[in-house]
Amino acid sequence: MSGSPPGGLAQALASLSCSVDAAVHDLTRMIAIDTSFPPGKGYGRFAALMEQLVAPLGFHCRKILVPRELWEAGDGSATGDRINLVAERRTGKPACCLYFHVDTVPAGPNWSRAPLILEREGRRLYGLGAADMKGAMAAVLLALNTAYTAEVPLAYDPMLLFCTDEEGGLYPGIRYLAEQGFPLGHVLSFNGTAAPRIWAGCFGSINLVIRVHGSAAHAGDAAGINAFEAALPVMNALVALKCRVASRRSSLPPPPRAAPLAARLTLAAAHGGASGGTVPSRFDMLVNRRYAPEESFEEVIGEIRESAETSLADRGARLETMLVGHLPPVVDPVGPHWPRWQHALSNGFGWSPQEFLAWGATSSSDFGWVQRAGWREILLGGLGRPERNVHAAEEHTTVEDIVALATSVLSYLSAEFRSDIIPETAGSAS
Repeated sequence: MSGSPPGGLAQALASLSCSVDAAVHDLTRMIAIDTSFPPGKGYGRFAALMEQLVAPLGFHCRKILVPRELWEAGDGSATGDRINLVAERRTGKPACCLYFHVDTVPAGPNWSRAPLILEREGRRLYGLGAADMKGAMAAVLLALNTAYTAEVPLAYDPMLLFCTDEEGGLYPGIRYLAEQGFPLGHVLSFNGTAAPRIWAGCFGSINLVIRVHGSAAHAGDAAGINAFEAALPVMNALVALKCRVASRRSSLPPPPRAAPLAARLTLAAAHGGASGGTVPSRFDMLVNRRYAPEESFEEVIGEIRESAETSLADRGARLETMLVGHLPPVVDPVGPHWPRWQHALSNGFGWSPQEFLAWGATSSSDFGWVQRAGWREILLGGLGRPERNVHAAEEHTTVEDIVALATSVLSYLSAEFRSDIIPETAGSAS
């Protein structure tokens, strides 16, 4: 059977462009809710919005909270309930889980637009999370609304997972769902790029707070232990460690025309002091470490702690370390559903089979936890592109990419599309 969609599916796919304004409206409402992590205060409002948007499509929704004792890191960066929304519509068909993380990074200082107000400029859509990954949610809702209106028969029962704390934190929502027995069926994650990519896996990520405790005193006195000054050699030691870490290469295939993937250490944030008249008694450094699948979590975090502890200058000062975020590496996520998803992506974005290449990334995913819970196969798609400023000012996506992703999702879910490569069908190719 060819990849050309027959009958009702063809008409439904053709109508997606005509309905994209509704998807842009949905995206406007999503971006208006601040779900930035840290702190993650907006999860409840966002779950309520998504429940409102999917209920007319016959989805039954339930909210699942991650227990506070699992995600509270101790540094005060995470606040508010961790509310994950699971929306399902079960008819007895095989389940396909469509995963989204609802959090964004905080808006940086260089935005020229209001980051929580969607701004349309021609075919571009600007806003915090437009590409990562609220735009993908709008695209999937466009696909599901079109399938519902056009009565397109589906091969799978979609289960939508709107999850918390992918951008950081100790206990991402998808980790908790996986460890509690979710998801069902296979998983399609939209935490990826708009590229003909066969996902080969990704690095892990560690966020570690290194806190130097001194003792406060009047700035005009000789007394006190200046935590900032005590921390300076610690920072220098971490910069030296950064250079050593960068020499370590991974066997994961890099993106096309890119250098081999290397481990990374980043001094990501620093906070300390209260006023010019007081010797600062505490100084915090946030260290991010991207570690390859070949590296050990215990060895990686032990190396950072040892570098910090041995370099502390003032022995009157005290050093404390706190793990505030961890995503393990993802390895070998390809499985029997990949050929169908590849054809669906080609149908949406126009890529040829020859364009698809396998590559990994130093970016990280909460699906390392899902794999540890027993699910190996993870399909990947999304709206990220190098020029879309993901995690930076002026983040954006385009109307064309939303339609292309919606086309891919509707094709993949449809029973009419490439019925010869539905792995659950007896005798089909996998």
